[in-house]
Amino acid sequence: MGERVPSGSQLVLIGGSAIALLGSPRLTIDIDFMGDDIHPNELHRSIMEMARELRIHAEPVPLERFIPLPKGNEQRNIPIGRFGNLEVYVADPYSIALSKLDRGLETYFEDIVFLLQRNFITLKELERILRDALPHAHQFDFNPDIREHLDELKDRLV
Repeated sequence: MGERVPSGSQLVLIGGSAIALLGSPRLTIDIDFMGDDIHPNELHRSIMEMARELRIHAEPVPLERFIPLPKGNEQRNIPIGRFGNLEVYVADPYSIALSKLDRGLETYFEDIVFLLQRNFITLKELERILRDALPHAHQFDFNPDIREHLDELKDRLV
């Protein structure tokens, strides 16, 4: 893949595949990455084409349309490695956690607990990021129950 993409390409992974690269044993069936799902750029079209060839489900996800990305998110991306022309990163763990908290599914709570237990994030900072995001919730597809999701997460940590 790294030889087939343009020089200087960067891929930022989110979702279960990103969590797996950080060490989680949870299985995932797809590769989600930050990108425009309606108008993918050349890199993202190339990745989706290669994924089809390999019979892997890969999808660009416009995370910035779903959640207010926390300040400093790009600086918190975790480098995974360079593969030919492709640099691969795991997205900011706080952005991942906020998006998973927003959706509140069972496996997503498990992913957030993993991020907390492995010290990729702290509960205190996640709460602060959520507080900062809530005034902007109307501009995004934020779940109105996200505060209840945070309470459920805290219950799982006890």
